[in-house]
Amino acid sequence: MGSGPSGFYATEALFKSGKNVFVDMYERLPVPYGLVRHGVAPDHPKLKQATQFYDKIARAPNHRFVGNVCVGRDLTVTELREAYHAIIFTCGAEADRKLGIPGEDLTGSHTAMEFAGWYNGHPDYCDHHFDLSREVAVIIGQGNVAADVCRILAKTVDELKNTDIAQHALEALAESRVREIHIIGRRGPAQARFSNKELLELGELANADVIVAPEALELNPESETELADRNNVTSMRNVEIFQSFAGRSATIKRRRCHFHFLKSPVELRGRQRLESVVLERNKLEGSPFNQAARGTGEKMELPCGLLFCSIGHKGVPVSGVSFDERKGVFANEEGRLRDGNGTVPGLYCAGWIKRGPTGVIATNRGDSAATVNALLADLALLDSGEDRKGMDAICPLLAKRGIKHVSFEDWLKIDAAEVRRGESRGKPREKFTRVREMLKAIDS
Repeated sequence: MGSGPSGFYATEALFKSGKNVFVDMYERLPVPYGLVRHGVAPDHPKLKQATQFYDKIARAPNHRFVGNVCVGRDLTVTELREAYHAIIFTCGAEADRKLGIPGEDLTGSHTAMEFAGWYNGHPDYCDHHFDLSREVAVIIGQGNVAADVCRILAKTVDELKNTDIAQHALEALAESRVREIHIIGRRGPAQARFSNKELLELGELANADVIVAPEALELNPESETELADRNNVTSMRNVEIFQSFAGRSATIKRRRCHFHFLKSPVELRGRQRLESVVLERNKLEGSPFNQAARGTGEKMELPCGLLFCSIGHKGVPVSGVSFDERKGVFANEEGRLRDGNGTVPGLYCAGWIKRGPTGVIATNRGDSAATVNALLADLALLDSGEDRKGMDAICPLLAKRGIKHVSFEDWLKIDAAEVRRGESRGKPREKFTRVREMLKAIDS
């Protein structure tokens, strides 16, 4: 269930198992590739090249893509269990974690997922509105998604126009009046979660400066110990990059990206819409690699008209599957789904819905393979000798409910149409942002 990286890597592992396996891959949208299509920033085309590998898997004779079908809405888990020997849920983490502070619902306060979905042309977010007439934007979080949001806000139209960014987003960003972007982290520079490449990119923007106060880079002894660990080279390099930013001379570029450390939002303020964020200064407590940010009681107010929360994702519950609310994942034991009586033979999960939103795209390969190994170890428990009809049992149910499912061949028609739409604009593709447009392209 899910056609993102973890779904394709699980399929790869099944095909390499030496077993005679047939895989039907269900996806709630008519288009495949999940986070690679709708999560990877448009100015990172190399990361999207993973779809070339997924495409080869999808073309295998024992694989079927079943798009435009939502499990839990169009089909029940029980119906699928009756049609298949085993089910692997690879539906990712589709919701953003919230700050849980007063004022979070003010107009002008958004999640990073909403913004990324909007500029990436995701149907769920194409109608969202972001008031880019505001001059000051705040991003809460210091990971790669926060870096993506910052970069898209800070880049010029010339830096974005030849990517696959959604046209509605490109046009809105062309009129943007955002000038100051503040990236807020609750811990210190040694704990920032950027990859080195993502952080370096922020220092290479055509018309935006990065601003880091030298005194903000002073480290406590525990953070120094962390950086001395030879297995912590990414963090050590990040601090070096921050230091290089702090040593730059001021310029007169159009936009500025400010890094703040040891600060947490405690309140968003405004009468009709967002006007400011109240930040509390933190101090780090705990041993190296276990340091937590604790509020000091000292507060400051930062005026802003736009805010993006980027503090992580969580999964969405599906009826018929036990959900761990605290972790935001399906309740599982090494990929085997759990219920009140232990693990459930035949039900599995992989990827972010299994472990939470950690790692990069390639991380899902080993994670999915581990889940498949658990499934293979359970073969004796899966009624493997019993005939299951798969799609032959599901298609009549979908037809009765008036649901048009999309095959991989159908997706290729959508893909070709998107590429044609992009050619006239000098873009690799212009995505359809509405399901009805995707379905119409199949019949064109």
